[in-house]
Amino acid sequence: MSEFIFELSENEKKFLKRIALLSIRASFEKEIEFPDPPNQKMTEKLGAFVTLKKGGRLRGCIGHIIGDRPLWETIIQMAAQAAFNDPRFPPLKKEELDSVEIEVSVLSPLEPVDDPAEIMPGQDGLLISQKGLRGLLLPQVATEWGWDRETFLGQTCRKAGLAYDCWKEPDTEILRFQAIVF
Repeated sequence: MSEFIFELSENEKKFLKRIALLSIRASFEKEIEFPDPPNQKMTEKLGAFVTLKKGGRLRGCIGHIIGDRPLWETIIQMAAQAAFNDPRFPPLKKEELDSVEIEVSVLSPLEPVDDPAEIMPGQDGLLISQKGLRGLLLPQVATEWGWDRETFLGQTCRKAGLAYDCWKEPDTEILRFQAIVF
């Protein structure tokens, strides 16, 4: 896979986390004003995920994998989705807001995988599709769980609702991506 050469400064990362928090706050407070993007880089069309954790445990995670809108807009939309529309969790309550940690993942474009042996757990994220079902896991998931390549592939298949070893079947599409996670 070609190296993901998009980079973010600390100030750009702070901006993206700030607008993610403002997006969630906007559901509880009136008159939230979003700052303008600090530079052209924030208008790049890239996919992104916003992950919410509370006490180190997942509290919501939703993303948009295709880069078809400006990054800063994607972050605003995905933060609200992660807080209020992740079907695995009840909507975030206002009193939880101060205890929620926000993690942002900015995604590289998707790239087909010809040989699963090329997948690097912890560096690559995966999107596996078969028979209209698809599952996605971010690169950091393999690291957090200590998974090797085959476990990462199997768990991505399982997330799609497919057989654990469906990644070995010729009609399975495997795509990978990288992410800047902060």
